[in-house]
Amino acid sequence: MAERKLFGTDGVRGPVGELLTPDLAVRLGRAAALQAEAERPQVLIVRDTRESGPMLEEALAAGVAAGGGDAMLGGVLPTPAASVLARRLRFDLAAVVSASHNPFADNGIKFFDSRGIKLDDDTEAAIESRLDDSTGERVGGVRQLEGAFDDYIRELRTAFQLDLSGMRIALDCANGATHRAAPVILSALGAELELTGAEPDGRNINEGCGSTHPEPLIELVRSSGAQIGFAYDGDGDRMLAVDGAGNLHDGDDLIALIAKDLRKRGELEGGVAITVMTNYGFLTEMEEAGIEVEQTQVGDRYVIEALRERDWRLGGEQSGHIVWTDFTPTGDGIAASLLVLRSLQGRRLEDVVPFKRLPQKLVNVRVADRAAIARAEGLWSAVEEENGRLEGRGRVLVRPSGTEPLLRVMVEAPDEEECEAVTGRLVDLAKRELA
Repeated sequence: MAERKLFGTDGVRGPVGELLTPDLAVRLGRAAALQAEAERPQVLIVRDTRESGPMLEEALAAGVAAGGGDAMLGGVLPTPAASVLARRLRFDLAAVVSASHNPFADNGIKFFDSRGIKLDDDTEAAIESRLDDSTGERVGGVRQLEGAFDDYIRELRTAFQLDLSGMRIALDCANGATHRAAPVILSALGAELELTGAEPDGRNINEGCGSTHPEPLIELVRSSGAQIGFAYDGDGDRMLAVDGAGNLHDGDDLIALIAKDLRKRGELEGGVAITVMTNYGFLTEMEEAGIEVEQTQVGDRYVIEALRERDWRLGGEQSGHIVWTDFTPTGDGIAASLLVLRSLQGRRLEDVVPFKRLPQKLVNVRVADRAAIARAEGLWSAVEEENGRLEGRGRVLVRPSGTEPLLRVMVEAPDEEECEAVTGRLVDLAKRELA
């Protein structure tokens, strides 16, 4: 397999004008079209609301055409819409111009295959290896895809036939890709809406709003009397919820709620895939409910891989990526909101306890040399010892950051005092050995 230098865990992402340039977008589009199996690949392109989006969208489309494919521009749509429409409209490839929850100055490009699944490592590496290939013998075209937004809304309405009449729902659309779609579908289902983060100007995406900054939504729920609120990130593939009392609920809470509802309906068909960051209390609750759990490394792509391998239907991350493959095989924040509403069956979220959460503490320790982490024998011995003391009651998870010179120390224990004590011991040791 060729080495990947540009593609990370979620496509190519970085500062516009530095890592991500129009030239690179052209080369990526051309390489993706040349790598596609179809003789004249049909490629859907959607984007979020960043001011750099139209520029990179046009460059990417030009590259697809140069590689012999036809680029169809779907406009501003949530990332999961690319997955949904790739399958529904039988595209050979779909591309998204977005940097998800990053600030507006960043942007990114990621690809989905004809099944609506993010490209695997081997395919991304193959595309990267062809960045300098010459233009194909045949040049394709670039066209607007009329009705893409309506098609996505229609798929949501078909999958979630809910009656939300009489419900007041608050939404924070992060001034991003969900700013039209989320209000349209929830209004169509009868909800009365309170909105924030729904006026994008190209630069305010994710700025003090959305799932990474839920404070405005919490305030809106409390001030408006909304029964529930949902916060999305800039590209709409993750979601957090706020109950009517103003309490924030992360992906762990929501996945537990959905899993138990699907189990009751006879629609779970297997277990649930989550990451190693999921709260220990979630594992205990699923065990008591008789629901099998598989834990993966951090990253929604690994959750999705586990679902495919096990032929399971539900998975996600604490950060709010929730995947329900009955709708689409990637995280969809709007679909997750509708799934939560269906699971509540008229109850208020503050009256539901998805699971008993263990106190959790996460500390990042800056290290001088990431390579030295693996050789820190004293630290790893202490981690094993602390895990032994917490066995059956909690756990310790220590891992290096994938992108920064940091060691992440996470501890979960039955009470705050023990949690703080274990964390303190491990952090102090890590600083002595690695800082």
